[in-house]
Amino acid sequence: MAAKFFIPSVNVLGQGAVDDAIGDIQTLGFKRALIVTDKPLVSIGLVGQIAEKLGQAGISATVFDGVQPNPTVGNVEAGLELLRANDCDFVISLGGGSPHDCAKGIALVATNGGSIKDYEGLDQSAKPQLPLVAINTTAGTASEMTRFCIITDESRHIKMAIVDKHTTPIISVNDPELMLKKPASLTAATGMDALTHAVEAYVSTAANPITDACAIKAIELIHANLVNAVEHGDNIQAREQMAYAQFLAGMAFNNASLGYVHAMAHQLGGFYDLPHGVCNALLLPYVQEYNAQVAAPRLKDVAKAMGVDVSAMSDEQGAAAAIKAIKELASAVKIPENLTKIGVKAEDIPVLAENALKDACGFTNPKQATHEEICQIFTNAL
Repeated sequence: MAAKFFIPSVNVLGQGAVDDAIGDIQTLGFKRALIVTDKPLVSIGLVGQIAEKLGQAGISATVFDGVQPNPTVGNVEAGLELLRANDCDFVISLGGGSPHDCAKGIALVATNGGSIKDYEGLDQSAKPQLPLVAINTTAGTASEMTRFCIITDESRHIKMAIVDKHTTPIISVNDPELMLKKPASLTAATGMDALTHAVEAYVSTAANPITDACAIKAIELIHANLVNAVEHGDNIQAREQMAYAQFLAGMAFNNASLGYVHAMAHQLGGFYDLPHGVCNALLLPYVQEYNAQVAAPRLKDVAKAMGVDVSAMSDEQGAAAAIKAIKELASAVKIPENLTKIGVKAEDIPVLAENALKDACGFTNPKQATHEEICQIFTNAL
């Protein structure tokens, strides 16, 4: 069976990546950027620094800093209005997953028209988006290099999964120097998000040898570097290794897709406005307990990548070891203990489960679940 592999045409990684990328932008001839970001990055001066560098390269910049932690349809519409008012010819997303996803929404609607709600699902657009350069400041979501765009529909209180080849940025930028000042809690949540991407891609029904290699290496790097990056945020080597890890995990899930962890986490984020990485971290071991019924050999590989000696273990023992290692890593980086701690209520689970089963990310989970089974996984994580 043929497989397609999606990735930006140019990916700049390592210290000094921002300056290299601005040179690439200049070469492409773009003149008027819409920088899509959030207010915290404006307040610390990072947006101003990037705008200044662009100005020195002859590129003007209009800033849209209205992105919420879970970007909404309204955020996309407000950014699109600013883009059109300033006749911007390309978009720069600066930040983590939220600015990247919002920027994708803006760029996609800019060329295809209508509302971002029209593009929920798989490949619903007809045209490539306005050119997008994604400058990453966290090591987790990999949204800077994927075709995934997650936007909250405020009217339905759900997160829409937009999976579209046309949302792939033309340039992705991962400069660890931009990640040094990120707080420990954000580093932990985004790192566990990257781990979830890698694990879900590895057990996905759409996995292939290329995505397998990316996923396993990502898991190894996350296991080796996440705690260090959380505890020593100024460690440039740990930050760089986590940047590579999350990029590899992105390469894996961008092409093998995901599973029920993301399908379920999207509902928690849309319903309660909770941080995506934390939701993933809390759900990951419980979904893998369910998946172990059919994916035990693959989960044994995950355990090995997380430093467990599995040589004398059966597949079932290896799967259990992987789940234990995931829980231990989450605890080490101080992820909350369970869903109850972050405000999830048992009475909401039936609706959450119903919506999770409609999420496109669940279609490649290794075992398809009933509504009752999804409810049970939610309940186990409470």
